[in-house]
Amino acid sequence: MRPHYLTSLFSPRNVAVVGASDTPGSIGQAVFANLLAGNFQGKLFPVNLNHKVVGGIPAVPSVRLIEPAIDMAVVCTAIRTLPAIIKDCGKKGIKAVLLAKEFSDSEQLEREILNESVSIARHYGIRVLGPNVLGLMRPVAGFNATNYTSKVRPGNMALVSQSSALCTAMLDWADSKGIGFSSVISVGEALDVDFGEILDYLVADNFTQGILLHVHHIHHARRFMSALRAAARTKPVVVIKSGRYQDDVTGVTHSSNLIESGDVFDAALSRAGVLRVSSIAQLFTAAKVLAANFRVGGKRLAIVTNGIGPGVLAADSAYTNGVELAKLSETTMELLNNALPRNWSHGNPIDLIGDASPVRFRTAVKACIDDPNVDGVLVIFTPQAGTDHLTTAQLMIGLQRESSKPMFLSWLGDAKVSESRDLFSKAKCAHFRAPEYGIEVFRNLASYHHNQQLLLQTPSPLEGKREAPDLSRARAAIAGAMAEGRTVLSERESKEVLAAFRIPVNPTLLARTEDEAVALAEQIHYPVVLKIDSPDIIYKSDVGGVELNISNEATLRAAFQGILERARQAMPEARIDGISVQPMRKRRFAREVMVGVTHDSSFGPVITFGAGGIAVEVMHDRALSLPPLNQYLVGSMIRKTRIGQLLGAFKNLPAVDMDELVDVLLHVSEMVCELPELREMDINPLVADEKGVIALDARIIVEPLKPDVKRYGHMAIMPYPMHMVRSATLTDGMKVTIRPVRPEDAEMQQEFVRTLSDESRYNRYMSSIKQLSQTMLVRFTQLDYDREMALAMTCETENGEEQQAVARFITDPDNEGCEFALEVADKWQGKGIGYILMNALFDAAREQGLTVMRGEVLAGNKGMLKLMHKLGFTVETHPEDRALTIVTKIL
Repeated sequence: MRPHYLTSLFSPRNVAVVGASDTPGSIGQAVFANLLAGNFQGKLFPVNLNHKVVGGIPAVPSVRLIEPAIDMAVVCTAIRTLPAIIKDCGKKGIKAVLLAKEFSDSEQLEREILNESVSIARHYGIRVLGPNVLGLMRPVAGFNATNYTSKVRPGNMALVSQSSALCTAMLDWADSKGIGFSSVISVGEALDVDFGEILDYLVADNFTQGILLHVHHIHHARRFMSALRAAARTKPVVVIKSGRYQDDVTGVTHSSNLIESGDVFDAALSRAGVLRVSSIAQLFTAAKVLAANFRVGGKRLAIVTNGIGPGVLAADSAYTNGVELAKLSETTMELLNNALPRNWSHGNPIDLIGDASPVRFRTAVKACIDDPNVDGVLVIFTPQAGTDHLTTAQLMIGLQRESSKPMFLSWLGDAKVSESRDLFSKAKCAHFRAPEYGIEVFRNLASYHHNQQLLLQTPSPLEGKREAPDLSRARAAIAGAMAEGRTVLSERESKEVLAAFRIPVNPTLLARTEDEAVALAEQIHYPVVLKIDSPDIIYKSDVGGVELNISNEATLRAAFQGILERARQAMPEARIDGISVQPMRKRRFAREVMVGVTHDSSFGPVITFGAGGIAVEVMHDRALSLPPLNQYLVGSMIRKTRIGQLLGAFKNLPAVDMDELVDVLLHVSEMVCELPELREMDINPLVADEKGVIALDARIIVEPLKPDVKRYGHMAIMPYPMHMVRSATLTDGMKVTIRPVRPEDAEMQQEFVRTLSDESRYNRYMSSIKQLSQTMLVRFTQLDYDREMALAMTCETENGEEQQAVARFITDPDNEGCEFALEVADKWQGKGIGYILMNALFDAAREQGLTVMRGEVLAGNKGMLKLMHKLGFTVETHPEDRALTIVTKIL
């Protein structure tokens, strides 16, 4: 793939500093001095209108007068000069500009100048970082285009921050802890270059092993999520967010009112497979632990100590942090009963008694490590009479080297145990002065593990369906309301949409008069429910608009009039269409839950689940997730809620039909994917019991579609593109399936590579690999369909599905072109597979708006080159390697 288009910004060779100065205290002087002092290997060119020499280097009045080509310009001058400077940069051919000076956010004139400058930059193809930024550092390259005056060490972590002030605080804290950076990037307002593009660059940066983000707000959620998910698949990403309480989700439904500011951002980070922390200290600690490859497989912790007091305090801290104390297996308990003193604690925390020897510590910790019910071990040592802290520490270091499960070591005290702490530091063990810090790190590791599992999920919008939805029926109900100028669907219309997506609903019939209501009640049989039917009344119970369990005509007539009177008194201006009549559903063992949809201004649709009924906002029991969902994600949502704990068998209540409940959430996810007009929704209550589920009430709010929105463009996470699944026929008449690759295809993909001949493997990978590494396997099967595509051709054999070929493309960072690859299994070659699959790949690329496809083919691969000519590619010799050819096709 071609070099990243931001290379000129992050790895420049020739840099012009516009406004470079010798004036003490000026931004130009601070930035230029840092660049000179940083051992930058490229060339610096000062630009100054009034001085011919700056810092001992000849200066020019304009970048256009610099003779060599310039990769990047750092601008340190007043805002009024920006349009002219950027125009000069464009004429000079400069492709990256850093605005290394703060400007006012509120002054209208300055805002207009900034907008004009960005417009000029776009005209010339210039990328702009800033404004209101600290600057840009690449300590590993000696590049420091900032006014930061303190030392920044080189290292393997990248720091990206939206706040200059917080960035400087982080740098100061990191220096005191000896932490270094590959890059430090201050994003500022991000008028042009933003988080998504920066993350794209850092994913491919060999100097960066971990990424730290400070985020205040984001501009492009889809790009942010795509880049974040791509980064998290290969490198640990830790995020700290400011302004949690500033961006409230607004709406009229319970689902919207239940979501607090920051909730959606948390859900987005979880789906992206990254870890969110709440303090600068946690940010760096988590990053160091993750970069050191500490991992856990769950949240079950065992605590081993030689003091019951510290053990109980640690257990309390675990409870506070949401860490589960592991329940030791029978085998472990038997081993400990035989090995430990009779008065040990006989449970977790494991108290070894105060005089515990090093061997006793090792025996207990080893038993916990071997226990399948334990995901990590916290070891607390208290120096007491007869104990040996140093030998115990040495045995723990040895155990950690033998085990894949993490150990967290806390030697309490100070001078007496300092030698052990030094030993832990040299051995790079996770050790803490207080057990609470170790528990906090374990919790973060468990959260990271959970989020990584969420990252693996690639749901189909149609997953879990036994019967396809009736999209035309649902869209007709929505179109009917919007044709009348309404955005709020009535209960009847809302249930019509739900029914179209195969969600069980309680039938709703409209009565405009008492007599009509009586006739309908006799038709559906008593008892019945009456509800006010009005597009202006969202919460019917709030206006006394619901009457339950009506068992005869006289009661119905009285209830009918009572509902109308109460509704007119509470909301005189409301339009009332009539009274709906519904069967009264009595279910002895029912639980009431709520499923909803709300809309976030950044991340789009969000699905909620929680306790239902009229007191939902008081109970405040809910979980949320970004669609699309699959069974794993739905199960994770349900387990997070209190009502979720009551859905199984409970006292005299049988377990609810979980399969039906999960199906409802999958259907709602499908609705969100396929109906971009859907903005908010409440299904409340959704009654669930052992017999199934049924929606007793529902309300949907819609909004007109924006023009030219691409399919699924309303979502932050691109769903599995089910519409690309299709059948095809080979030249020999064989029926095959072409479909996008899924994560569960990993083993099939690995087997496909294993069966390739040495020649085919070399032609594809330009190496003699026998199989894909785990990293490559993840990369090839866990796709972000918004920025890449892999289409597999498969057929059914007696051993199951077999992959015959795969074609893939990866979008260039400029989102205009892509690079492709094609593999066809040896035994399936010569059947027209390559031609069919590549044409399907062309269609997928065009759907994403790409205009050109290119690739590299070995000059000796005559079969592939013949196919390229047949498909309309131009073929040229690689300018730097005659063993390669470059093939290009305009789409």
